[in-house]
Amino acid sequence: MSEKAARCLSGMFQRISIAINAGKDHLSELDGAIGDADHGITMSLGFMAVNAELTKLDLAQALPSEIFAVAASAFLDAVGASTGPLYATGFRRASQALKSDESLSPACQAMIVDEMRAGIQQRGKGQRGDKTMLDAWIPAAEAAINASARELAVAGMWNAILEAAEAGANSTSSMVAARGRAARLGERSLGHIDPGAASAVIILRAMRDAFVEARLNNS
Repeated sequence: MSEKAARCLSGMFQRISIAINAGKDHLSELDGAIGDADHGITMSLGFMAVNAELTKLDLAQALPSEIFAVAASAFLDAVGASTGPLYATGFRRASQALKSDESLSPACQAMIVDEMRAGIQQRGKGQRGDKTMLDAWIPAAEAAINASARELAVAGMWNAILEAAEAGANSTSSMVAARGRAARLGERSLGHIDPGAASAVIILRAMRDAFVEARLNNS
C-alpha cells in the first residue's frame, strides 16, 4: 500500500508543478497588481525543485510522510521569498501527521489539507480576511474536515474542498490587504484577487485530480 500511496503523492506533486507552470504568467500578472509580479515564477521554481528531488527517491520503499518531508526541504531551498517558508511548514506539518496514518484514506486526505492550512497559518500568523492564501486554504480545510466527518466519497469531498477554496480566493478581490507587501497599498489593493489564494486553488485542484484518479484506478 505504501508504494501505491507514495506514487500517488509523487504524481500529485507532478500535477501541481505542471498546473502552476501553466498558470505562472497569470499568477505573476495578479501579483503585479499588488506585489512584485514574481509569484508565478517563484511557485513554478519551487514545485520544479520538489519534483527534481522526488525523482531521486525509491518510490517502492518511500512512505507518504517522506514524500512531504522531501517536498518541504526542496521547496524551502528553492524559494527564498515568504512563500517558501509558508509552504515548507505546511508540507512539514502534513509529513508529521502522516506518520500516524500513511494510508491516504479519505480521512487522511482531509487531514493533509488541514495540516497544510495549519502549517501555513502557524508560520504566517494570518487569518481569514487578511487577503492572503489563507483565504483559500482556511475554507478548503473547513470543507475537508466537514466532508470527512460526513464520510463523503473522495470525489465529493474534493469537489467541496475546491468549491470552498475558489469562493475564498474570489472573495479576496473585495478585501483590503492586511499582510504582506500588498498591505502597503491599503485601499489600492481592492479589486484584485490575491495571487497566493489563486495559486492555492491551482494546487488544490491538482491534488483533487490526483486523488480522484487514484481512487478510480483502485476501485
